[in-house]
Amino acid sequence: MENIRKRVALHNLGCKVNAYEMEAMEQDLRKAGYEIVPFAPGADVYIINTCTVTNIADRKSRQMLHRARKMNPEAIVIAAGCYVQAQKDSEKVDEAIDIVLGNNRKQELLDILENYHKGQGQEKVLMDLEKPVEYENLELSSTGEHTRAYLKVQDGCNQFCSYCIIPYVRGRVRSRKKEEVLEEVRRLVDNGYQEFVLTGIHLSSYGIDIGESLLGLLQAVHQIEGVKRIRLGSLEPRIITEEFGKALGSMEKICPHFHLSLQSGCNETLKRMNRKYTAEEYMEGCRILRKYFENPALTTDVIVGFPQETEEEFEASRKFVEQVNFYETHIFKYSRRKGTRADRMEGQVAEEEKNRRSRVLIGMGKAHERNYMESFLGKEVEILFEETAEIQGETYWTGHTREYLKTAVKASENLENRIMTATVTGFLQDGIFICRI
Repeated sequence: MENIRKRVALHNLGCKVNAYEMEAMEQDLRKAGYEIVPFAPGADVYIINTCTVTNIADRKSRQMLHRARKMNPEAIVIAAGCYVQAQKDSEKVDEAIDIVLGNNRKQELLDILENYHKGQGQEKVLMDLEKPVEYENLELSSTGEHTRAYLKVQDGCNQFCSYCIIPYVRGRVRSRKKEEVLEEVRRLVDNGYQEFVLTGIHLSSYGIDIGESLLGLLQAVHQIEGVKRIRLGSLEPRIITEEFGKALGSMEKICPHFHLSLQSGCNETLKRMNRKYTAEEYMEGCRILRKYFENPALTTDVIVGFPQETEEEFEASRKFVEQVNFYETHIFKYSRRKGTRADRMEGQVAEEEKNRRSRVLIGMGKAHERNYMESFLGKEVEILFEETAEIQGETYWTGHTREYLKTAVKASENLENRIMTATVTGFLQDGIFICRI
């Protein structure tokens, strides 16, 4: 080990699952004696955890890999994750890369680094994720955030939406054993964390392969002393049944902040997308959540310009989004992904039309966000304080409410990782409340 170069720079792209895996790799590196340094010239090893969810993500992944190579031509450049997993059939992935580290092999990073010195040329460490594989058990005892911990509890997806490449690069659904999740929560509680965010590639599928359920896991995490808040990553609308909503509503630690993937509010478009619900079923899920939580923050994703999306279909989707009245709406222009069914569909929508539709929904989304935030003016909110920030030349303590609304207060005492009640008095700037303790 003494011959292995020790300064490692890390850069993560993509989702919260990727971020969790990167932090777990960083933790393993630190334990093994590596020094973590900024992503800048001077590192001996560069690790880029890549993403492939869109063409833009692919391009960013390539750019970061080439930037690493330029920063130190003699360094070891490791490309991990989804972008390189998607290139698994390529003989050579990219000249800038020394080690290709696929999904479900990230826990082997230390051994792979050590073994690399014994070989020559680009090394590919990939697993065939189209066959059944076991859950890769990465784990954390601390995270980059000091108050909020993300927990990866599930990997893979069985949905095969017609636009999505993720099932091919992440594989089939596999879940983390409940007791292993609970052990990690207890360890993080002991290290001072109070808020926990459960994440996965298709979180709603948690447990289907091991005889568990997401609700059962939530109930078990809820019982752990020291856990003050629980958030959920993206959910499929079909999981929001009356029973599920009522059970969530009975757990006071569950935050009223839910991300339900929509993608389109038009049933014809949803069918072509191979989304397995209707707009009416989606609306029912929103109704259930609003029944059991007071003014919950509902957020979503919408794709515009999906193949064959007519002006009438777009208008149906727009009206649906307006009717649901989300807190936040994340708009994505359809991006063709080689190997997916949607890529082969006729009726691809022109880029200018995608841009126009995107602008329409973004404008509406901003108005909805402002309206939702205004509903909290003058009200008491519970804030988990995280850090100080310079805003408009003043220093504030900032944090988030249970609905994940950003807040700021003027305070001379150290409020880090404290949960306090405050009154919303106005907007400090767009998207940030000013509050009075």
